[in-house]
Amino acid sequence: MAQQPDYDEGDAVFRVRPYALTGGRTRANLDLPLETLVLCSARGHSVLNQVGLEQRRILLLAIEPISLAEISAHIDVVIGATRVLVGDLVASGFLESRSGSYADQPDIKLLERVLDGLKAL
Repeated sequence: MAQQPDYDEGDAVFRVRPYALTGGRTRANLDLPLETLVLCSARGHSVLNQVGLEQRRILLLAIEPISLAEISAHIDVVIGATRVLVGDLVASGFLESRSGSYADQPDIKLLERVLDGLKAL
């Protein structure tokens, strides 16, 4: 018996190797930690229809602040390649990056209650 694919045959599923996405580069021009938050800039909005598929997916994900780790998971690309792609978008001014947070830091009391709740599980 032949094994069935994990997708509908009507769906076009293309897997592009990470080195093809990054032009063979394995390191980003910028040092971006996994927790770096990025946000699509006004310039990024203006080029949505002019960038490649993966870059467009990243820009659309970054309409709201999102971390590199989350982007990597959403686009199903290894983190090294994601760093290169995001680094290029930041260098081009299409994404804004911030190592901290785009929102106010949560209250320490709230974090303690969450931690207590997790420990109770």
